[in-house]
Amino acid sequence: MLWFLVLHIIALLLWSAALLYLPALIAGSAARRVQLSEPQREHDSVARFFFTHLATPPAIVAIFSGTVVFLLEGITDVWLIAKLTLVTGLVVCHALAGVLVIRAEAPEGKSVQPWCWLLGGALALQMTAIVWLVLAKPAIELNL
Repeated sequence: MLWFLVLHIIALLLWSAALLYLPALIAGSAARRVQLSEPQREHDSVARFFFTHLATPPAIVAIFSGTVVFLLEGITDVWLIAKLTLVTGLVVCHALAGVLVIRAEAPEGKSVQPWCWLLGGALALQMTAIVWLVLAKPAIELNL
């Protein structure tokens, strides 16, 4: 079980770092569009490569290993449910980053910088809340 926890933490660190860098990469690549002498292939950007090859695999490993740790430990405290809810938000933000990559590659040149700022802020807030929940493990009681 310890190996799955270590794998989960390493994958989370890689995924979080990639997610925090991705909005800046998307905004920067969209702002510096230059016309090359030979036409670029469609969907041939650094942001797309980073998203598909460097951000998504650690996300899959983090979710898989976290699920294994959750099943082996059998913890069902309220703080864990709150953490899993925030992780769901991270998954949604990950998907939104993919949408921003597609929008940035669009030939119409849609502006994605404000959305990148918003996504980066949302990611930072969610990651901070997740770290706090995991380290503090607050005793939250639900009166249902």
